[in-house]
Amino acid sequence: MTPHDHAGLAPDESLDAVAPTAPALRDGDVDGGGAMPRDRASAGIVPALDPATRRLIRLSAVICAASEAAIREAMADATDGIDPVWVEELILQSYLFAGFPRALNAMREWRRISGRRAPPADEDARAESQAALWRERGERTCAVVYGPFYDALRHNIRDLHPALDAWMIVDGYGKVLARAGLDLRRRELCVVGACAAARQDRQLHSHLHGALHAGATPAEVADALHVVEDLAGPDDARRYRQLLARVVGK
Repeated sequence: MTPHDHAGLAPDESLDAVAPTAPALRDGDVDGGGAMPRDRASAGIVPALDPATRRLIRLSAVICAASEAAIREAMADATDGIDPVWVEELILQSYLFAGFPRALNAMREWRRISGRRAPPADEDARAESQAALWRERGERTCAVVYGPFYDALRHNIRDLHPALDAWMIVDGYGKVLARAGLDLRRRELCVVGACAAARQDRQLHSHLHGALHAGATPAEVADALHVVEDLAGPDDARRYRQLLARVVGK
């Protein structure tokens, strides 16, 4: 599940103006990709993001779009130099974009490889007393991510189904993306990586805006796309770079 469907963007920002929507990811399209691709520094380009954030983005994309073998490889890489709290928050948020099966498998691999035990308790596990808090912080976080598109987003999602609007705010933004432990800028960059690797074009368009609204620079968003371009494939990677150029140019 993803909390977005491109619904808050103006009509002239349609991804279809850049290129036709890419085909859905098929089983077997990505069966590797756990390790980081060739670093841009080796090609004379200095990455805009720090190494830990780049590997976190890579992990987000692999969880959403690659094989279990690739997830194991990426998890092993994540144990070196990344705050383990960031990793756990990334895995938790992946259920929104990859579904529970992949999130569960990813957390299982993380527990096995890292040797870290689950925390004994979590504030957000107390669902019966958290609904009002989740709604309040969900509305606040969603407004940051969508910026000037927020009101249109809420209207359009309610037109799809009022339950989707409530789940987007309460579950997507309030319960998950507004959690402490990983800042919103890195969360959005990880979502960019996940949507690009899974070829979720419309959601990617929304989250390119979202990452910028959350404080990422255009160079950092471009770097996030570079980190996962081998998973997206050359044609889609090129389209996504063009899309970012249009988003930044508005």
